[in-house]
Amino acid sequence: MSPALQSALAALRRGEAIGLPTETVYGLAADAANPDAVRRIFALKGRPADHPLIVHVAGAQALDDWAIDIPEAARRLAATFWPGPLTLILRKQPRVPDVVTGGQDSVGLRCPDHPLALALLDAFGGGLAAPSANRFGHVSPTTAAHVRAEFGEAVPEVLDGGDCTVGIESTIVDFTGDAPRILRPGMLDREHIQAVIGPVQAGPAADSPRASGTLEAHYAPRTPLLLLARPALAREAAEQQALGKAVQVLALGQLPDATPGLALPADPASYAHGLYAALRELDGRGANLLIAERLPDTEAWLAIRDRLRRSAAGAGGSEAT
Repeated sequence: MSPALQSALAALRRGEAIGLPTETVYGLAADAANPDAVRRIFALKGRPADHPLIVHVAGAQALDDWAIDIPEAARRLAATFWPGPLTLILRKQPRVPDVVTGGQDSVGLRCPDHPLALALLDAFGGGLAAPSANRFGHVSPTTAAHVRAEFGEAVPEVLDGGDCTVGIESTIVDFTGDAPRILRPGMLDREHIQAVIGPVQAGPAADSPRASGTLEAHYAPRTPLLLLARPALAREAAEQQALGKAVQVLALGQLPDATPGLALPADPASYAHGLYAALRELDGRGANLLIAERLPDTEAWLAIRDRLRRSAAGAGGSEAT
């Protein structure tokens, strides 16, 4: 085991929180069986106590350690997509601390697809509660440098696993209701899930459990963010600049001429990979307004549209046509 892994493991066993790389985003991880350690996560993030955490486990063999009454369909998804960007919401084992679940009788479980995370989980021998490693509601981190910028010395142990390959949070599928239901879209889409288990409902129901990253305002830069269709993008930027406002644009494929900002590739996987890093970069440029180009209204872009919409809401911006 590398010195970095040894140090992270020792910190977890002392009840501390560490920065953990995964394929989706970096997590702020602590021993999920230790209520005091989990409370440390909430304190560091400024996260509401009723907002549940996802427990990261080493594989499908750990399902029964954390959950009861597990449907066969949930086991099939775990067997097919773990390790990977999929979280399962299941009825929790009685021993799971209420602080992990926000007081609910369900627990979110996933197995991350990252070699450092898997090595640490295997050595730790338990589950790690690990929401995204950022202040509550802020843009999620996709590099170790983002985590260090967010928390500084408050989180001294940050495992550096490079850039996150997926770049946005996992798909969450709830199995506590009458039928499987996607509570949060991710890059593992509904079509692939249905190919394994059959029909899956989309979006939360009135009685769905609370789940990570599903608040209306989330993933937000500190600069107001406006979402606009391509024809209005350059026009709005020019109008704002004429009023003396500093503007930065996040465009799809290519920036309009003479428009300051960044462009991300026009394919969903590459865009998702770069989204949070781009938002953090633009947020740090001292602009008065960020403008992001609205994304295609197709299933392939669903999860990324979801993140941008919540980002705009959290930043005090809006979405316009």
